[in-house]
Amino acid sequence: MVTSVRNRLVRRNVLRGLSGLSAGLLLPRLSMPQKALAASAGAAATAFPPDVTTQPPRQWGPEAPPSYAPDPDVVVIDRSFRDLVSGNATIHRVWNGGTWIEGPAWSSEGRYLLFSDTVTSRQYRYLWETGEVTVFRPESYHSNGNTFDYQGRQISCEHFLRRVVRWEHDGSVHVVADHFEGKPLSSPNDVIAHPDGSIWFTDPGYGASVAEGHADVAGGEANPD
Repeated sequence: MVTSVRNRLVRRNVLRGLSGLSAGLLLPRLSMPQKALAASAGAAATAFPPDVTTQPPRQWGPEAPPSYAPDPDVVVIDRSFRDLVSGNATIHRVWNGGTWIEGPAWSSEGRYLLFSDTVTSRQYRYLWETGEVTVFRPESYHSNGNTFDYQGRQISCEHFLRRVVRWEHDGSVHVVADHFEGKPLSSPNDVIAHPDGSIWFTDPGYGASVAEGHADVAGGEANPD
C-alpha cells in the first residue's frame, strides 16, 4: 500500500516536471527589459522603434562607394506613401554648407528645391539640372518652413517677424498671418497649402531665440526666467 502511494507521487512529480519543461521550450526566452515590462502588467509599455542605421554605416563624399538599391535609409512610415517611393531611388548628399537647414520645398515650375538656413537668415535653392546651390533670398528674416501653393507662389514662415508670408508673382509680399486671437504668433514653423486655397501652418509655443533673430520676452514660454 505504501509502495503504491509512493509510486503515484513519483509519477505525478515526473509528469509535473515534464509539463513545466515543455512549457519552457514553447515559450520564448525573455530578455531583462522584457521581463521588466512583463512584471509591470497593466502598465503602459513604451514602444521603441527599430534601429534603421545602415550597416555598414553610410559613407559620404566624392570617394564614397555608390549607393545600392533599394536604399535601406529610405524608410516608409505610412503605407499610403509606399507607392510614391521608387525602388531604385537612393539618397545623395548634395550640399553641406548650411548651419541650420529647414523647410525644403520643391518648385515644380522653377524645377528647384528651396530651403532655409534659419541661423544665417538666408534661403537657398538647389538647381535640378546642374546640381548647383545658390542663394535665393539673401535676407529671409530667419525663415523656417516653406511651401508652394497651387498657383506656384512661395509661402514662408518667418521667425524674426513671427509671421507667415506669401510671395506674389510680381515680387510683392503678402502677410498671410501674424496674429491669432489678438496675440502675435510665436514662431511659425511648418506650412503647407491645401487644394481648396487654405494655408495650414504650425506655431509652436517655444517662441524665438537669439539664433532665430531675437530672444523671446522675459516671462514668456520660451524664456520663463
